[in-house]
Amino acid sequence: MSQVPGIRERLRQWWLRMRCPTEFLCDNCMYDHGSSCIRPQRPNAVKCPDYKPNS
Repeated sequence: MSQVPGIRERLRQWWLRMRCPTEFLCDNCMYDHGSSCIRPQRPNAVKCPDYKPNS
């Protein structure tokens, strides 16, 4: 049984696609360091629950 994402998660994913439509999220993430991010999708993530934009 698959879980359908809630409205908050769908809005968040939409915002991420609008902010970085052709880029990987890792390019603009504050955790874009080998020791900070251990996710297997790095450095080519297009979805990430830990994404925080660089300020």
